Amino acid sequence: MKTILLIGNGMVGHKFCELFSRHARRSNYRLIVFGEERRPAYDRVHLSEYFANRDADRLCLASSDWYAENGIELQCGQKIIAIDTAAKRVTTASGETYAYDSLILATGSSAFMPPIPGRDKKGVFVYRTIEDLDGILDYAAKLKGKPNASASVLGGGLLGLEAAKATLDMGLESHVVEFAPRLMPRQLDDKGSDVLKDTLVNLGLGVHCDKNTRQIAGNGCITHLEFADGSELPTDMLVVSAGIRPRDELAREAGIEVGPRGGIVCDEYLRTNAPDVYVIGEAALYRGMIYGLVAPGYEMARVALGHLMADDGLAAMPPSIDMSTKLKLIGTDVASFGEPFTSPDEARSIIFHDEVAQVYKRINVSLDGTKLLGGILVGDASAYNMLHQMVQNDMALPPNPEDLILGARGGAEAGAGVLDLPATAVICSCENITKGQLTELLDDGKAQSVKDLAGCCGAGTGCGGCKPMISDLVDSHLKAQGKVVRNVICDHFPYTRQELRDLVILKKVTNYDEAVDAFGAGEGCETCKPALASIFATVNMETANRQPAIQDTNDRYLANIQRNGTYSVVPRIAAGEITPAQLMDIGRIAAKYDLYTKITGAQRIDMFGARLEQLPIIWEELIAAGFESGHAYGKSLRAVKSCVGSTWCRYGMDEAVSFAIDLENRYRGLRSPHKLKGGVSGCIRECAEARGKDFGLIAVEGGYNVYVCGNGGARPRHAELLAGPLDKATCIQYLDRFLMFYLRTAAPLQRTAAWLDSLEGGIDYLKSIVVEDQLGIAAELEAEMAELVHNYKCEWKEAVTNPAIRSRFQTFTNTPEADESLSFSPLRQQKMPVAWT
Repeated sequence: MKTILLIGNGMVGHKFCELFSRHARRSNYRLIVFGEERRPAYDRVHLSEYFANRDADRLCLASSDWYAENGIELQCGQKIIAIDTAAKRVTTASGETYAYDSLILATGSSAFMPPIPGRDKKGVFVYRTIEDLDGILDYAAKLKGKPNASASVLGGGLLGLEAAKATLDMGLESHVVEFAPRLMPRQLDDKGSDVLKDTLVNLGLGVHCDKNTRQIAGNGCITHLEFADGSELPTDMLVVSAGIRPRDELAREAGIEVGPRGGIVCDEYLRTNAPDVYVIGEAALYRGMIYGLVAPGYEMARVALGHLMADDGLAAMPPSIDMSTKLKLIGTDVASFGEPFTSPDEARSIIFHDEVAQVYKRINVSLDGTKLLGGILVGDASAYNMLHQMVQNDMALPPNPEDLILGARGGAEAGAGVLDLPATAVICSCENITKGQLTELLDDGKAQSVKDLAGCCGAGTGCGGCKPMISDLVDSHLKAQGKVVRNVICDHFPYTRQELRDLVILKKVTNYDEAVDAFGAGEGCETCKPALASIFATVNMETANRQPAIQDTNDRYLANIQRNGTYSVVPRIAAGEITPAQLMDIGRIAAKYDLYTKITGAQRIDMFGARLEQLPIIWEELIAAGFESGHAYGKSLRAVKSCVGSTWCRYGMDEAVSFAIDLENRYRGLRSPHKLKGGVSGCIRECAEARGKDFGLIAVEGGYNVYVCGNGGARPRHAELLAGPLDKATCIQYLDRFLMFYLRTAAPLQRTAAWLDSLEGGIDYLKSIVVEDQLGIAAELEAEMAELVHNYKCEWKEAVTNPAIRSRFQTFTNTPEADESLSFSPLRQQKMPVAWT
């Protein structure tokens, strides 16, 4: 039996052990692991969670028992002090020697402490280990009795900002000091950094960039920082997070080659220049670089083990390593991927910047406009996984690449979905697991959920950033196989939307905080908050004004935000019918506020270019002229389109306009899992395109045919016949049942067409519920709809007459002044936002 010695029991060292334990030829080897720390390997990626509970066991990657059960000899608190590469043995601090056939160096890195005078004062810490965090917590506890106690973090990178969040949570006034001109200089450009900085400042964090710390001052204990520009910052504690240094001292003393700036030199198989000695993780200098992310370290462990075991189809390290990152820093999403920094002669950039919502998105597109090269996301990184995959797999851009960061509009898809990815696409980079491997487990029946996949192959168990994409893959793949998928909202609410709605009703929960306390966990996310907002709206006909904090941006401001940060204004024009006087009112208001006007496909008039603080003023005038909210911004009924019907058309078989107006006024303000559109055509010529709507009615001999679950957009679909011909009263009765059943059972953001596909039995099952009442719930559905119709109120009227709600509509939190940075260019006697650069 051959002996492998592994020096280092960090995350990468543990990954080596995990891979070794599953290897087919492991019985031919003895593996001994030496770790300097007194505890087994723990999760440093989520180290900041220790501040919340001080529970080291929750970070533990594997217990000592796990090592023993897998035949791995783990020696914690055992430091190796020497390597004899000629004799192939190591010596421990206690004087013992161990011989090896193969040696793996996973010594990792240490926190870099800049040579600043005063760094040895009390109250100065680094941020690297659980022991470091214990020291910080204990010192912070001593400061609690001191008035205005403060802490500073030296370093505005990933870990530094995590540390700043921790000191903020400790109740200390907190500051971040960064040497570079911007935060996260390796991941963000100037604008992205500015958005992040503004967000952090609004959260109460002091941010000081471009600061060269000259002295850590104080008499024994730190009292303040002195900077090279002559300024000072009072502080009672300093946490240093200024980068890492590879732990290469053992290798250096053993004569193993190291780089001029540190790091143990290795080749594509992680071999050092010493026979049978490998290096993995942050100690490895591969192609002149040290990689501080966990995913490259895991790949190194995999490659080194494969080479050591002489595996078939042995893989080497790739020539370049992906350094894409997605994190949530102090509640703010931050991500960069591919090539985040490009110059105009290398790529074209599309940038979206919302100063109100503090969102910044930049994607870099090849000069020929065919490929996505990389990008930066701050404030909203929900598109990260798909954008990252598009770069990694060299996928083609959609016709309108701006949709990738602005999202789907007008019912269109934003771009490729997870099913469009090639089988070779690496979904979980921490575990190097491809889409093909995951779908094979789903096809074999070995896994039927995200949790199953994690258990089978470890997908999603590393940094966790791939979990949303794995969830999408599970849902899409199983649905494509005709299997039923249970779509839970998120980790904070492990229920389907239908279950969550039932819980809200049964427990009589009236707001989001009550829901978290009653049957949720954590602080919520961008998925569960809008979902619960929709549920509260459909249960209580609650407007978006009551709980603005859980609404999407558009719902929060009751308007659709446009690409230059202005908003659109869309009053309701039921069925497209409008009087000349109303037309003149709209024209007068649009001219007064210099708004771009356009007639929409839903037979309404959209006014673009309103500033946030103008919205209540504009709506005040519209309401005085008899208009009300058109809900163009909400997941709700948008409009019911109609032809002129028998009133004017010689082919019309009924008065379609009046019926469409009745339907639009009946369902106005109705919140739903996705937007809803209706249509009424006066004859089968279908001028209202009713079969392209979520519900459509077509006049025929003897009444109206009722169609449901159609939509336009990138994947147009004709609605299917639910019933007909029917009189108008029965049409409304069936539509009440249909819509309430959809509101009750659809998943968040699921349109009616996709919802129908998800129903086992499809349209026949839906007919059995709506028409035949086989579940006996028809009267209940009708009563619920009647209650919603009765309780409708215009949320814009509510907003302009309530001073507290109205005060929400200002661009800057500290002044009502307008945003003068908005700029427009002329367009056919109107205006448009200046073109993106």
